[in-house]
Amino acid sequence: MNNGAILLTMAALFLCFGYLGVPVAFSLTAGVLVGVAFTDVSYASIVQKMFDGVDSEALLAIPFFLLVGELMSSANVVQRVINLSLSLVGHMKGGLSQVVAVFSMFFSEMSGSTTADVAVMSRTLGVSMRKEGYDPPFIAAIIASASTIAALVPPSITAVVYGAVGNVSIAGLFMAGFVPGFMIAIGLMIYCYFFGPIGIRRPRSSFGQIATAAKESALPLMIPVILLGGILTGWFTPTEAGVVAVSWILLVVIPLLNPKHVTKLPRDFCFAGLIYSLPLITIAAATAFGWMLAYLRGAIVISDVITGLAGNDPHLIMLLLVVLFTVIGDFIEPVPTIIIFMPLVNSLTEAGSINPVHMGVVLIVTLAFGLITPPYGLVLLMASKFVGVPFSKALKAALPIYVVFLATLVFTIFAPSVVLWIPKHVMPQAVGCFKNPSGDGYICPP
Repeated sequence: MNNGAILLTMAALFLCFGYLGVPVAFSLTAGVLVGVAFTDVSYASIVQKMFDGVDSEALLAIPFFLLVGELMSSANVVQRVINLSLSLVGHMKGGLSQVVAVFSMFFSEMSGSTTADVAVMSRTLGVSMRKEGYDPPFIAAIIASASTIAALVPPSITAVVYGAVGNVSIAGLFMAGFVPGFMIAIGLMIYCYFFGPIGIRRPRSSFGQIATAAKESALPLMIPVILLGGILTGWFTPTEAGVVAVSWILLVVIPLLNPKHVTKLPRDFCFAGLIYSLPLITIAAATAFGWMLAYLRGAIVISDVITGLAGNDPHLIMLLLVVLFTVIGDFIEPVPTIIIFMPLVNSLTEAGSINPVHMGVVLIVTLAFGLITPPYGLVLLMASKFVGVPFSKALKAALPIYVVFLATLVFTIFAPSVVLWIPKHVMPQAVGCFKNPSGDGYICPP
């Protein structure tokens, strides 16, 4: 059997098992094990590749970020952040739907997990929106769309995986993700204002009410400050930032805001560990699948096709990769997609002389978009389950929102100077800048 046939067999088995409901990790492993049977590769080497995939210090940041999100939601501390969001934008047309976008910006900078975001918002804001008469499909669509912001802004788990696997600055990805994340949040607010349900119009909060809400949410909102401040100043790595954030919650936030929750901490730790096992086993399986893709020269073939169409034009290369990743993201979650196709991405990044951080942000936005597109749409599927509506109705309600993501993607591709402005001015080394030999500032690649 030739290489192309083996790759098709592996992909077909993965898709077949996936549609039968088999978890992604086991579907990928099944494809790899069958593919290996037709090559000279030993099963022992595949096991070694799976272990190598998870043997990364940078990936240790993930369980701590997951634990931050679990502690915040389980201890009911997020209600204070919701109240702050409500005082800021609750008076606008669309009321609670505006709150969803603002709250997601706050909470995304604590959890870094799209699934944590969609679960928390569905259990809190989703229930309130239903009571106020919002259409359930719209509730699922707006919550799912807003939760994708967690894949872009720090401490994005998707960015951690991309940086760890692709040897790209995680701090650079964190900072560059602010612009597209902010654009999606503002785009959702504009959409809700002009095209969403009116909702209950609330009176504008006074300055005193906003100040009170900010004061009550100050302790949990210190978490993004700790994460970003520590990483950007170089005091600690992303993994160490996760440890410090967890320590802040355990030693300060919970004892002061919800001391009774201390007895439930063992459950939170166990649940966070259980959640971490899911991406971990998926990373292992995807590493093996990606290695087989490279071994069978599949990545080289795809790279040759893209460079044959785009040449060395960086914009065209990124547009073609966006199309490819949009299709792939419809079937595979972001983490395994990144791991499987990272050799291809690295090759095309070099061919187009593209800044690795810029390429990373473009693809992370694309994969975030894939979380709400058919037929898989993991986050939209979760939101529809939580809200209790058919996936087809939630998908129909989400279709107009796609414009926000497409506009963000186009801007991210064609405006690298804006996307990379923050990392270039805060941490120039993260985007390939180096100190000027004359000692005056930094020299950055075009």
